[in-house]
Amino acid sequence: VGEIPGGARKDEVVMLGGHLDSWHYGTGATDNAVGVATAMEAMRILKALDLKLDRKVRIGLWGAEEQGLLGSAAYVKEHFADRATMKTTAEHDNFAGYFNIDNGTGKIRGIYTQGNDMVKPIFEEWLKPFHDLGANTVTVRNTGGTDHQSFDAVGLPGFQFIQDPMDYDSRTHHTNMDVYDRIQRADVLQMAAIEA
Repeated sequence: VGEIPGGARKDEVVMLGGHLDSWHYGTGATDNAVGVATAMEAMRILKALDLKLDRKVRIGLWGAEEQGLLGSAAYVKEHFADRATMKTTAEHDNFAGYFNIDNGTGKIRGIYTQGNDMVKPIFEEWLKPFHDLGANTVTVRNTGGTDHQSFDAVGLPGFQFIQDPMDYDSRTHHTNMDVYDRIQRADVLQMAAIEA
């Protein structure tokens, strides 16, 4: 966990992240070292630009996603709310959103709103500068299977990006082909710019 302090709304937090664990067959490059590297690069970009951010930006890199979102779920329980009782902490009220990457090396094409219609116009405006890079889809659809669900489960806005599938589901996901050679550098640069 790391963070960049905020200014005017310094008690509010925006989070981004990915998971560090991988299956033993390969090195876990597309699932999910690339999501971790993208989140780290987004933080580096924000720091290098020396932007005066309203909210603090926090990165969380999770373990045990593959075993049931255990890392992110434990963090959410400790900092925001216990899913079993829905007893929230003071931090819960100051949470602005969590953004996750966990679908391989493919370029970001948009974002799932997880059924949250209120964020659709915000996300559409956010993605406008990236239309020429192919990121122009905002869908109310839900997607699952990764760490944003730990946040969603306690009523916090958690989101996953839509990415080009590349050969993620057909070749690299949980296979011995999930190695560094499968990472597309240009895609990762686009992903980091959008996440930042």
